[in-house]
Amino acid sequence: MPETVLRGLHRRLEEGAARAGLLDVAFTTVSTPVGVLLLAATEEGLVRVAYAREDHEAVLQDLARRISPRVLRAPARLAPAVRQLEEYFAGTRTRFDLPLDRSLSHGFRRLVQEHLPEIGYGRTESYGAVARSVGRPQAVRAVGTACATNPLPVVVPCHRVLRGDGGLGGYVGGLEAKAALLELEAAA
Repeated sequence: MPETVLRGLHRRLEEGAARAGLLDVAFTTVSTPVGVLLLAATEEGLVRVAYAREDHEAVLQDLARRISPRVLRAPARLAPAVRQLEEYFAGTRTRFDLPLDRSLSHGFRRLVQEHLPEIGYGRTESYGAVARSVGRPQAVRAVGTACATNPLPVVVPCHRVLRGDGGLGGYVGGLEAKAALLELEAAA
């Protein structure tokens, strides 16, 4: 069957599932300077951004287990996120304006992740400074864990959090990706 026919059939499946309320988790992928990112969204908003090193298939299985097994490649729902990521990597967007579904984060981790967008584009904070900002100055390691488990990297900028000595610390996308994101923002 020709590729154009298959794409058309998939588009009809995507639209029908959305109309019938059967599309609980839509996903797509986007190529970026830091690799191919998987984007997933519920009706509430963007729920997951994943680097290839996280194993996109495993991420989709986790979403099927944690949110709903009704997961479908449906790029239309994610078009605004793709556009904003493209603008960010082109250097024309400094803040994301997307609805977010934060259902994958809870408690202290969610508190930290909600603080991260307050760290402005081109700026950084230490893990200790973030701990103080969220009212838990002794929770420096817990801030590191919250950043490491951020389900929305890049969009929720955990890459802007550094060690107290200015070192990069860790990053879900790898240190090369973290350095590239910080370099992109510093060049603006």
